[in-house]
Amino acid sequence: MKKINLSLLTLLTAGSLTFAQTEKPNIVVIYVDDLGYGDLSCYGATQVQTPNIDKLAEGGVVFTDGHCSAATCTPSRFSLLTGSFAFRKNAAILPGDAPMLITPDMPTLPGMLKQHGYTTSVIGKWHLGLGDGNVDWNGKITPGPLEIGFDYSYLIPATGDRVPCVLVENHHVVGLDPEDPIEVSYKKKVGTDPTGYEDYDILRYGADHEHAKTIVNGVSRIGYMSGGNAARWRDETVPHQMLQKARVFMDENKDHPFFMYFAFHDIHVPRLPDHRFEGATKMGPRGDAIVQMDWITGQLMKHLEKLNIAENTLIIFSSDNGPVLDDGYADHAVERIGKHKPGGPYRGGKYSAYEAGTRVPTITYWPAVIKPGKSDALVNHIDLYGSIAALVGHDLKDNEAPDSQDYLKTFLGQSSEGREIMLEESFTYSLRMGNYKYIHPSQSKAKRWINSIKGIESGIVEFPELYDLSKDKGEKRNIATENKKLVKQMQAELNHILEGEKSR
Repeated sequence: MKKINLSLLTLLTAGSLTFAQTEKPNIVVIYVDDLGYGDLSCYGATQVQTPNIDKLAEGGVVFTDGHCSAATCTPSRFSLLTGSFAFRKNAAILPGDAPMLITPDMPTLPGMLKQHGYTTSVIGKWHLGLGDGNVDWNGKITPGPLEIGFDYSYLIPATGDRVPCVLVENHHVVGLDPEDPIEVSYKKKVGTDPTGYEDYDILRYGADHEHAKTIVNGVSRIGYMSGGNAARWRDETVPHQMLQKARVFMDENKDHPFFMYFAFHDIHVPRLPDHRFEGATKMGPRGDAIVQMDWITGQLMKHLEKLNIAENTLIIFSSDNGPVLDDGYADHAVERIGKHKPGGPYRGGKYSAYEAGTRVPTITYWPAVIKPGKSDALVNHIDLYGSIAALVGHDLKDNEAPDSQDYLKTFLGQSSEGREIMLEESFTYSLRMGNYKYIHPSQSKAKRWINSIKGIESGIVEFPELYDLSKDKGEKRNIATENKKLVKQMQAELNHILEGEKSR
């Protein structure tokens, strides 16, 4: 192992980023849900401690200007796995019965890595659609992750607050009793299960109108389901089931390169951490879910170490979008927030065009190669595809990863070069050009929903907004009026991206 690591370092120092088959690192993407820039102690949080992620930060590169591609989950996950902006597929937050968003003919990150000898897996929250729009939950569920480059999958099909509340392993629901078939509808009630509308007195906590349908595990969800009782999950145990599946996958593939996309459901609603984490913080279930997520991250790292493969494993830790407190359930996240600032010094959050919508904790860790440090480079998850392609010596084809660029040296802490121009997607478009942030005017009707219902400043504006983040992190002073030439330039850059077939 030491010989291989020295060889890797020699290759990197010499500027070569192509690896021999035996020297390819394992690659693990740990993708948290709804984790904000300020939600980790290594990013300044004091009301919650995250020692396991702090350990990654101490040994890796901590990015202060790292971004997911969009302020909501489905678009960010789509971009991560395809290297394509979500607008190219009209990707938005998907309902629980949506067809597969990534089709089998599309190039994907796991598919590319399979071409280079990797075994690939996705474990966790999916939310990219399954099947062709008419899923048979009682039979073979296809197409799914196995049709787009993954060798193994163990999934929450959509989100924890959407039915069906079952886990899907490869093509089938786990633990399904054929005598108790599943029926799902997002249009009308099916079966006789209690709902949040009718039986709110049995709920573990209250929910808004959207989340008031079929009750599973004491929590009402989006959509109706009946049947599948033996297969229904307990929210408290799902993270630990995911962890166990990840351990098994690593055990089975420790002797050759693997790619694992470990997609947390934490800290997305409903937040129901395991009893051992209840009361871990003073912030209620949201804070406790952060502690649970940190513990499981630590367990993943310990298992890599146990297998003696941690040294040659590249870990990429980040979040699919910024933070949200009240996202449909009365779990006291707002009331118990205290002095904690989920978005750190940045304005907005999940759903928002402001910085906290996409600026998220981003850490890369690879003991054999990465030297600890901080980076102010502007980086985006959409560039992981192109950067990992460079790592394994893959030449991108014309139709592959149309918006993903190669910033491998930056992700490995060997360069300070970041993006000069970066698109941020939300319910409108934003553009970063260096430290300048432009927000494009929009007629989106989501403004009231985000501002009033979610308690987040949407960034949906009638007139252009421009901020200099080097002087104004909180985006408080709109300088568009006195910088009309720059606004016009950034509008033109935005249009160039939106109108082109690719930006790479």
